[in-house]
Amino acid sequence: MTRLFNDPAAFADEALEGFAAAHRRWVRPVTGGVVRAGGTPGGQVSVVVGGGSGHYPAFSGLVGRGLAHGAAVGNVFASPSAAQIRSVARAAHGGAGVLLMYGNYAGDVLHFGQAAERLTADGVPALTYAVTDDVASADPGEAGKRRGIAGDLPVFKAAAVAAERGLPLREVRDVAAHAGARTRSFGIAFSGCTLPGADHPLFTVPASRMAVGLGIHGEPGIGEAELPTADEAAELLVATLLKELPEDVAAPAGQRAAVILNGLGSVKYEELFVVYRKVAALLAEAGVETVDPEVGELVTSFDMAGVSLTLTWLDDLLEDLWRAPADTPAYRKGVLGEPEASAAPATPAPDTEDEAIPAASDASRRAAGTVLAALEALAATVDTHVDELGRIDAVAGDGDHGIGMQRGSTAAREAARAARDLGAGAATVLAHAGDAWADKAGGTSGALWGTILRSVGTALGDQEAPTAARVAEGVAGASAAVQRLGGAEVGDKTMVDVLVPFAAALTGAVAAGDGLTAAWDRAATAAAGAAAATADLLPRKGRARPHAERSLGTPDAGAHSLALITRAVHGVLLDHQ
Repeated sequence: MTRLFNDPAAFADEALEGFAAAHRRWVRPVTGGVVRAGGTPGGQVSVVVGGGSGHYPAFSGLVGRGLAHGAAVGNVFASPSAAQIRSVARAAHGGAGVLLMYGNYAGDVLHFGQAAERLTADGVPALTYAVTDDVASADPGEAGKRRGIAGDLPVFKAAAVAAERGLPLREVRDVAAHAGARTRSFGIAFSGCTLPGADHPLFTVPASRMAVGLGIHGEPGIGEAELPTADEAAELLVATLLKELPEDVAAPAGQRAAVILNGLGSVKYEELFVVYRKVAALLAEAGVETVDPEVGELVTSFDMAGVSLTLTWLDDLLEDLWRAPADTPAYRKGVLGEPEASAAPATPAPDTEDEAIPAASDASRRAAGTVLAALEALAATVDTHVDELGRIDAVAGDGDHGIGMQRGSTAAREAARAARDLGAGAATVLAHAGDAWADKAGGTSGALWGTILRSVGTALGDQEAPTAARVAEGVAGASAAVQRLGGAEVGDKTMVDVLVPFAAALTGAVAAGDGLTAAWDRAATAAAGAAAATADLLPRKGRARPHAERSLGTPDAGAHSLALITRAVHGVLLDHQ
């Protein structure tokens, strides 16, 4: 378990602060993460990687020559927000565009995608690439749905070296895609991990058993098996990966592979070496030449006791990129010459967004008071149910939904209060709250709740008194935006299963002539029923998807939290009639 921390909510920020202080030779801190201390040489594509905290040395430890130009670092097991990613990318930009790279998780896909759009609008060309190496998380026919785990390293490295050699942005992404298509990983674990401040692990493994095919966010494995010997563990890892070769590799014999035996947090190096001796022998028996193997902790999951094996099947290009020197705080290889001239500014370029509070009517300012009360009730409801939400999420996911909702709702409440105190109208209060939620919570729910609040605010505006019809329009717009952004549909076992019927019921009740309070009451009742009904669904999106059967009988955490919140907001509307 994690023993040394202050405020668990501040753990990720404090860890990043300490990391940057300890590694000033390689990195300098910027808002949202770190960039190379020497900056990016002018005219070179910048490779910015990122993800949640709790995986060190991924992602901040991989910043330096021969690897990433910057890393955006989110909260514990939560993707960095689009604002954080954009900040890091702008600080790392050397004038030739930015490739944003991350593991394939819903929150990362949302936030990195939004950041790329905003960077492009800023005049910074930006592309994205998601690593999908975990063979346990989806069948080969759905490889695009696979998670990114320890295969991040060889794919990040291939792209970064290509960038340093002067390739243009799209060709750098092509190299990343080529490396990703030839990278496979598989993992096992003997215990789950415990987050800072928690008193129990996110999942447990029975004595004398192991979890098979787990992720790196505290998700349970896709199955269990008897506890193996070191040689048996090696046999399982190697056999699993040799079953699935890249399309252009007919057989393992005669092939070259970069090999990573990765410790997930609390397996000692000596144990890893015992396993690797058998891994190396098995690969040799299969006719595979191992190239510059790595044995150690490269992508971790706090204190999880487990290991993963990664194979990147090399051709001449990929072998050259894999063997290339690198010099980062946590990964060093070969010898590098003197650094090129830097294009790094002394400080990042200032944010171009206007922070001024727009003018608002008296009616909208009064409505902003009701909005703030609703956000205060929302945050209080999340605080009350935070442990329950975490338990529900841990059944098939990573158990961080309650923590993420608490971070986001608290930040939204404080941002809303600050904006209201400055005289903001309803739309601006909601916009500030939405941005703060997305920024502090990260993850999928952070992006989606930020979208919800902004959508409702856009419908209300800052000039007119809100009406029931405007509120219903805003909720309907939020429902459509969440489906468009997250890609989920009704039946996927996500918050969409509650948001869609809630919006429909609210719109229908308002159209029938109900006032806002009565209409919201009807809609909140529909939301509660829809949330309960998710217990009978199998998840088709998000981190729970690989563990779908486990979630039967348990409602979706995001759906349940949304239903609780709609009822809490109804109480505020009753008080403000």
